[in-house]
Amino acid sequence: MAWVLKMDEVIESGLVHDFDASLSGIGQELGAGAYSMSDVLALPIFKQEDPSLPLDCETKHPPFQYVMCAATSPAVKLHDETLTYLNQGQSYEIRMLDNRKMGDMPEISGKLVKSIIRVVFHDRRLQYTEHQQLEGWKWNRPGDRLLDLDIPMSVGIIDTRTNPSQLNAVEFLWDPAKRTSAFIQVHCISTEFTPRKHGGEKGVPFRIQVDTFKQNENGEYTDHLHSASCQIKVFKPKGADRKQKTDRERMEKRTAHEKEKYQPSYDTTILTECSPWPDTPTTYANNSPSPAPTFTSSQQSTCSVPDSNSSSPNHQGDGVLQASGEQIQPSATTQETQQWLLKNRFSSYTRLFSNFSGADLLKLTKEDLVQICGAADGIRLYNSLKSRSVRPPLTIYVCQEQPSSAALQAQQQTAGSGGENGSGTPYVYHAIYLEEMVASEVARKLALVFNIPLHQINQVYRQGPTGIHILVSDQMVQNFQDESCFLFSTVKAENNDGIHIILK
Repeated sequence: MAWVLKMDEVIESGLVHDFDASLSGIGQELGAGAYSMSDVLALPIFKQEDPSLPLDCETKHPPFQYVMCAATSPAVKLHDETLTYLNQGQSYEIRMLDNRKMGDMPEISGKLVKSIIRVVFHDRRLQYTEHQQLEGWKWNRPGDRLLDLDIPMSVGIIDTRTNPSQLNAVEFLWDPAKRTSAFIQVHCISTEFTPRKHGGEKGVPFRIQVDTFKQNENGEYTDHLHSASCQIKVFKPKGADRKQKTDRERMEKRTAHEKEKYQPSYDTTILTECSPWPDTPTTYANNSPSPAPTFTSSQQSTCSVPDSNSSSPNHQGDGVLQASGEQIQPSATTQETQQWLLKNRFSSYTRLFSNFSGADLLKLTKEDLVQICGAADGIRLYNSLKSRSVRPPLTIYVCQEQPSSAALQAQQQTAGSGGENGSGTPYVYHAIYLEEMVASEVARKLALVFNIPLHQINQVYRQGPTGIHILVSDQMVQNFQDESCFLFSTVKAENNDGIHIILK
């Protein structure tokens, strides 16, 4: 027992000695020359970032901010882009705010800048065919624009301009130092660019984009300063209000946990920064307004909308077969097929038939087209593919009497003899297709077919019994028999100013 107590004392004394020895060097190691603060700061955890990299507090500050006074949808998930619903034709304010810090961009201080507001497609696939889509919309709604400025309500905008060839853009000048608000109206709706099937189609989203420029050394507003945009959908009048209400009611039915996945609705829409819209003049190659896009087949036959001087939209009396040029050819490429659809007012189906050639389209039966496009458009497309033209109300055949042929009248009376004169030469008649049953239409078509200046035709007469001359009136034209044959001659007017035409 004594031996055990002795051992405990020896161990305890050894531990105390070791503890005292460990404490004896504390003051010496922490002397002034023991370490350097620069060595400590050189450690990796204290190293400063590369000065060339921007710090969080030095993030890029946009010079301008654009705020549209329209509420965002509450049915948008977190981290997704906001979506705003607009009513067709309603004026919405876009506030143009100067967001520069003191000393930023001194070159535009006291000067005007130019902004271009556009409505463009959000879907990249539609962006590739924007020109065709807008041309089709223009053909279906002649005289309308996709985007307009409500100038009476706008504030601070100067020198507003709209290009007839760019229906989706407006531009104006404004002073960043003054209050500026541009009120815009969007006239296209999202479902106009969706293939119609059975109703209830989901409309395509658009984008409202604002690009701002300053003057260059030549005084032209071409130096880009800032661009921002937001996503929108356009509904028929009051449709946006109903959609916003529907989204709000759906969100109220969700649980609190589900609501956390969605962003709240804001009273205004802030346009976010983006790349400038590409300036591609080839997008609108034809600056002059045209009634319809031109379709050129692989056989170089050009189809165009007939003018008022043609003898019929479907037929021409001078022998030019226009209807054959309007029919799509089996050899037409996919691009030519798209142009044909646009020209014939089927722009809503260009996306649906984007991969169809002329042969593919012609292979579709009437039942196929009705199932794809619906009854009305399906039948119309089928008739267009088969070139079923509308018959004019009245057709007459006319031959000009030659002064040297006195026997022509007798030949007219004996039409059953084969239509030849005494020398065996056949008489050539021209078909006149009357779209309107009026006397002025007869004079106009005769002037067109026989190259007679219209202003020189004073009166048109019809030779009656015993050779009397009867004035051709609207009522007489309405009583012409279809496919009647006439010889006609010309005589000088009594005052030698112009001519009279006599139908025999």
